Amino acid sequence: MKHFYEKVYEITRQVPAGKVTTYGLIARSIGSPQSARMVGWALNAKKAWLDGIPAHRVVNRKGFLTGSKYFPGNSMVELLENEGIEIDNNQIIDLDKHLWDPSQF
Repeated sequence: MKHFYEKVYEITRQVPAGKVTTYGLIARSIGSPQSARMVGWALNAKKAWLDGIPAHRVVNRKGFLTGSKYFPGNSMVELLENEGIEIDNNQIIDLDKHLWDPSQF
């Protein structure tokens, strides 16, 4: 059986460029709907972005870049903007347009 963190990394690797998902959607898709915070802990524990896991594509349910403090400088914003996602005041503009729900794939 896969460890919770490994499941998080597996789902996060699937988020396409130009899309984002939420901590809660990842938690729900791996069968732990009450574990959104643990998803964030998993991504931070491994410094996932250093291992090629696109952790910059995971945001909170309102589109805020709550994980940006774990990225060097302003890199989370820069990575998302380079993928065509508009951000204002650390929040994704038009979240619905960019939202990727792992349970739909």
